[in-house]
Amino acid sequence: MAREIVGLQCDPCKQRNYTTTRNKKQQTEKFEIKKYCRFCRKHTMHKEYKV
Repeated sequence: MAREIVGLQCDPCKQRNYTTTRNKKQQTEKFEIKKYCRFCRKHTMHKEYKV
């Protein structure tokens, strides 16, 4: 399969908050997106980690 499951980890507090899928053939670099962190109580950058 071209899609793989990845998790998103908050950059400042390192909490693992979200899971999503990405196409590993089209997107080769690490996934980064700004999402809401309920532990920080604000929008922060979330980076990909392997599930």
